[in-house]
Amino acid sequence: MLLGDQEQILTYNGEVLLFQLSNTKHVEGAADKTTNLCVRRMAFNRDTKLFVQKSSGAFSMRASHLKIEIICCSCTTDSRTGIILPCILIKKKNRNNVTKYLLLLLHSSNQFEQSFHFKLDYELKEDIKLFTGPSVLWRHANKLFYISSDTCTVRSAPVQLSSVVWTGEMGDKGTVVLGIRTACLPDNEDQDEFSTSNGAIWGSEFFGYAIETQKMLTGTCFMPHAYSRVVSSVYVCKNEILKKQLRISLVAITHKNQLIWFQDGLPKGVCELPYEKPCSVKTAVTSSNDVLFIVSFASGNVCVVQRRDSLQVASKWQKVKSVLVDDFIGSGSEQLLLFFNDDSNTDVLSTFKITDLGAVDYASGINYKHDVPAAEGLQENGLLTVQALETRLQAGYTCVRELQQHLKLKKKVIFESCRALIDLVEERTHILPTAEEEGLVSLWGDIENPPHSLSKETSLASKVPEHFTEKLWQRVVGDSLIVGVKLTESFYLSLSDVSLSLLVDQNFSSISPIIKCRNKIIKLNKAFSALAVSSCQIEPPPKKMKLDLHGKYDMKKEFPQLNEAKSVIAITSLSPLLAFHRVCCIVLLHAKKQKCRTDSLQESKKITVLCGKISLSLEDVSNGKYSVKMLKDNNYCTGSLEDIFAVLAVSVRFSFQIVSSDCALTPVNSWLLGEMECTPFKECHDNIFCHKTGIVYGTVFKWTLKNPFEGFLMLFCRNLTVLFQCIYSLIRVLPPSCDLKLLKCGSKGILTEQLALALEKEMLTSRNSFFSRESKAENSLIWGNEPGKTITDVPVASLLDSEEGVQQFRKKLQNEGEESMLSMDQTMNGDLYQETSLKIAAAQCSSDMIAWRLSKF
Repeated sequence: MLLGDQEQILTYNGEVLLFQLSNTKHVEGAADKTTNLCVRRMAFNRDTKLFVQKSSGAFSMRASHLKIEIICCSCTTDSRTGIILPCILIKKKNRNNVTKYLLLLLHSSNQFEQSFHFKLDYELKEDIKLFTGPSVLWRHANKLFYISSDTCTVRSAPVQLSSVVWTGEMGDKGTVVLGIRTACLPDNEDQDEFSTSNGAIWGSEFFGYAIETQKMLTGTCFMPHAYSRVVSSVYVCKNEILKKQLRISLVAITHKNQLIWFQDGLPKGVCELPYEKPCSVKTAVTSSNDVLFIVSFASGNVCVVQRRDSLQVASKWQKVKSVLVDDFIGSGSEQLLLFFNDDSNTDVLSTFKITDLGAVDYASGINYKHDVPAAEGLQENGLLTVQALETRLQAGYTCVRELQQHLKLKKKVIFESCRALIDLVEERTHILPTAEEEGLVSLWGDIENPPHSLSKETSLASKVPEHFTEKLWQRVVGDSLIVGVKLTESFYLSLSDVSLSLLVDQNFSSISPIIKCRNKIIKLNKAFSALAVSSCQIEPPPKKMKLDLHGKYDMKKEFPQLNEAKSVIAITSLSPLLAFHRVCCIVLLHAKKQKCRTDSLQESKKITVLCGKISLSLEDVSNGKYSVKMLKDNNYCTGSLEDIFAVLAVSVRFSFQIVSSDCALTPVNSWLLGEMECTPFKECHDNIFCHKTGIVYGTVFKWTLKNPFEGFLMLFCRNLTVLFQCIYSLIRVLPPSCDLKLLKCGSKGILTEQLALALEKEMLTSRNSFFSRESKAENSLIWGNEPGKTITDVPVASLLDSEEGVQQFRKKLQNEGEESMLSMDQTMNGDLYQETSLKIAAAQCSSDMIAWRLSKF
C-alpha cells in the first residue's frame, strides 16, 4: 500500500525498511541543493514491544531544478548473485518535462547501488511492477514496456492490453505477465456473423506473456475469460507442471467486492468482501499452517480472509496506512504488521499491530504489565491445546503402527502357508520357525540350555531360509558383466561382510571354475516411500520384550526402511566369458550370519549359500537383452532400479564441495538441467542421469544444496576423462568467487560414526573372548576335593586328638591352599588363545584403518 511520494515502507528478512526523501542545502548557496534518500532498518523488540532502529544509510542526489519522488519499492532477485535485495524506483523530473528514472539496490551494509537509469517523455502511472533482474515493467497507451539491468534498454512487448493483474515467476517459463486485453476473434469467424468464441462473447480475455521466451500462454489455465471484465488484481499461490500441463492455484479480487479462489482455471470458492474498491491481495502462512489472504482497499481499510472449509472474513481494520507480511518476531512463521493513521504523531511506526489471528498479538499503546495474566492464560490454553493435539497424533500413529504390524503378520502367515504348501508338494518335511525367530518370549522366564551343545550349533549353522533371495538380475555395461542379488529384508539384516562369487558350471571344464570379480553393496532411496515417516517419537517396545544389552533387538527389524533399495553386486569382465559363446554361472553368496549363544552373547558364523544361476550368450548380448535402457519420459529417466544399480556399479564416485561467498549457487541446478541435459530417475529422484551426447553420456549426478551458498556435488562417471570434462564445463558457469573442493572418500560424519561402531565392536570382541576364556578355564579345572566336601566338613577336634590326625589335617590344609592358588592362576588352551587373538587383532585392525582415514581430514 502506497504511503506517498516522499515515504515508503518495505519488509526484508523480518526487518522494516523505512525510506524517506529529505531536502538539504549546501553551505555555499541554494544553487547546490541536494536530496537525500534515507533508509532506517527497524526491528521489533519483544521485550519493549516496540520497533528499534538497528542501522541507517543515505543516498545523495543533486536536485537543482528537479522534482524527486519515490515511485515504488519491492524485494527482487539480483540476477548477478541470485540474492534477493530491496529495490527502489526513483523519479526525477526537470522543468522541460523530461522524466528520468533511477533503480537503486540496497545492500546489507546500507549502501545504495544504482542498477540502471532510463529516460522517458512521459510519466509512469499505470501498472508499475518490479521483478527479477532487477527489472521494471509498466503499461502505457495499452502497450507493455519493460527494462532490465542486463540490457538497460526499454523494450516493448508485442501485445495490446488494458490492464496487468499479476507479474511473477513461473518455473522454467521465467517471468510471466498476466493481463487482460480485448478479445481477438479467431481467423475463421466473421465479425458480422454470430460469434461463438468465448472471448468474443465477453468482449475481453485473459492472456499470459513470458518475457524471457517472448511466448504467449493460454489465459484459461489461470481463470475463465468470463471473469476478465471484473478481476482487478490476482495473486498466484502455487504453480507447477504435472504431466506436461500447467497447474495453477490463485486468488483474485473483483470490482464487485469479491475474493474468488481458482484451482486449475476453475472457481473453487468465493467470499464477499466487507468494503468497496479492493486494490491488492497478498498471502501469509501462520504458525498453525493457516493460509490468510490479506486484501487492501483504496479507502485505507484492510480485511483478512481465511480458507478452511470455505472462504470467510476472519478480521478487518480501518484507517490502515500500510500492511506488511513477514516473520517480525522470529518465530519461524509469518505475521501481519499493520500501521495505522495517527494524526497526533508523524512517526509511521508509532501506531502498529502485529498479529497472526492466533497466539501472536502485539499492539502499540497497550500496557502489557496489566495484561500479563491474560497473556499467560492465553499461552497456557495454547499449550494445553498443543498437548491435546500431540496426544491425538500419538494415538493415531499408534493405530497406524498396529495396522502395519497386523498387515505384516498377515503377509507372514501367507508366506509361511505358501512355504508349507510347496514342501507338501515336493514331499519335504516342513520346519516351523523357532520362537526366537518369531520374537516370542517364554512367560515363565528363559530356559537355560547346556552351554556347548553340538546339536544346537549344528542346527543354527544349517538354518538358512530357502526364500532369502527376492531377485537375481544381470546387466551388461560396456565390457563389464554386472550380477546383482536383492535379499529379503529380514535375511539381510542378520548378515555382515556380504559378498558374491561367480562359479562356472561344471559342464565347461575348460574354463577356470572361479571367475575373478569385485563386489559392491549399493543403497538407493526410492522416489516414494511405502511407509510414511512420522516426526513423532517411536513408542517403547512391548513390556514383555527381552531386555537387550548386546544389540540383539534391532530397531531396523521392528521398523524396516521400506523406501531404501539395497543390492549386493558383483562386477567382472565380459569378454573372457563371451569367448565361449554360451556360458552358465552359479552365483554364491558369502556372509557372516549373526547367531546367539546361550550366554546371551552374539557370535557370527561364516555361511555360503546358493543364490541361483545365470546364463550368458553372445547372441543375447548382441541383441541388447541385458543392456541398460535409460529413456526420457515426462521429464524423468525411466531406467529400472537394476539399470541404476548397474550404472553406479561400473562408475567411479567423486564428491565435491562447492562454496560461494557472495553468490547463490543457482547456476549449478541450471547447468545440470540445461547444458548437461540431466533428468531425475523415476525410481530415485535424488540422482539424475546425463543424456547429453558425447563422452559425458551416462554420467550420474547427485546435487545436495546445504544452503544457498554451499552445496555438495557427487559424480558417478566411467573414468577421469569424463570427470575432467564435467568439471571444466561446470567451472565455466560458476561465478569466479566460487571455491570447488574435492572431498576424500567418505564424509567426516560417516567415518566418525563408523569409528564409534568399530571401537564398540572391538570392545565387545574383547569382552566376549574374556567370558569365553573364563567359562572354558573353569570347566577345565580339576579339584582335589570331592564335590560338596571341604576340610571344614571334618570335625577339627577329632583330628587333633592324635599325631596321625594332625598330619592328616596338615595335608588337607596344604592341598586346599594349592587348589586355591591354582584357581587364581588359570590357564588357556592354545587353540582358544589363537582364536581369541585373531578376533581381537581383526577388530583392532578395522578400527585403526578407519581412524587413519579420519585423520586425513
